[in-house]
Amino acid sequence: MAYPRLLLFLSTVLVWLTLSSCASNPKGVFNNPKSALIPDYSQDEFWAALPWIKDNADKTPEGLIDKQGSAIADVFYLHPTIYYGKRSYNQWNAPIALKSLNEDVDNIAILYQATAFNAAGRIFAPRYRQAHIKAYFNKDTLSAKQAFDLAYTDVKSAFEYYLTHHNNGRPIIIASHSQGTTHAKKLLSEYFDNTSLQNQLVAAYLIGIPVELNAYKTLKPCKNENETGCLIGWRTFKAGADPDFLSHENNILITNPLSWNIDDTKIAAEDNLGSVLTDFEALPIPHLVGAQIHESILWCEKPKFRGSFLMTTDNYHRGDINLYYVNIRENASLRVNQFLNQNSSSN
Repeated sequence: MAYPRLLLFLSTVLVWLTLSSCASNPKGVFNNPKSALIPDYSQDEFWAALPWIKDNADKTPEGLIDKQGSAIADVFYLHPTIYYGKRSYNQWNAPIALKSLNEDVDNIAILYQATAFNAAGRIFAPRYRQAHIKAYFNKDTLSAKQAFDLAYTDVKSAFEYYLTHHNNGRPIIIASHSQGTTHAKKLLSEYFDNTSLQNQLVAAYLIGIPVELNAYKTLKPCKNENETGCLIGWRTFKAGADPDFLSHENNILITNPLSWNIDDTKIAAEDNLGSVLTDFEALPIPHLVGAQIHESILWCEKPKFRGSFLMTTDNYHRGDINLYYVNIRENASLRVNQFLNQNSSSN
């Protein structure tokens, strides 16, 4: 979702700005101008991250190493919504070449999220004509659906280009957050569920959006730290939060990112290897928060850091990845190694 530059880490990672404070709204009904620029994924400029160009997906916090150069697997990463807040952001879908927006995608989503996977695989992150944040909450449900459908056409086009030109049979991690997960769910259903491509799936990290498990025929939740070909996901809230939506959610994917199990055992902060919050380049902060599954959401204690007194929300959506950054990083690498071992032994 959107990330103002002021107090970057707060707005990027942990502060849930109320939707009523957004300065922008989609204007009128959905309209996709024929003159709108359509991304051409054969051109590097339409990717936020590619293994052969220098980009923010190559960076790491202190003490960690980018291993894309020697990686055997690939990561197809879909970023969250960045399109809201500015008064000029008033279309149902973001223009693909909007410079200010693309800079925010690179400096926030790619830097703070995609890099969690650069020890496990080469990162491919397409730019796409993301739907406006209000598409999630607008009464004009037809326009909202059309906006999400347009965004998905870009995601699908990028993935097909990646498969045809760059994958070459390599293992694949799908990684996504928020709106990225909205599209990743559909991508998995169309390309991986009950298809031969599922044999290349290391795991799918579908974070920040509810994932309905009954939507899939063969894709199942990962039940431990090294299972492969399966699904991982969570939404983070302050311990004790009991949002109304829980009463009508059933069969939703939920994983504990400290134990990588799907039971409600509380895992203490001591098992958290490191969070990435205020300064990306600094050492990750160890033991910041624990994790416990509560129905279909993840609970953790309120994190303490400089400026945390400003946090008044129970919804830690912004920190879904950053609170568990190093654990995610190590787990993705572990699953790739397990995938390779399984396939080498079967051959």
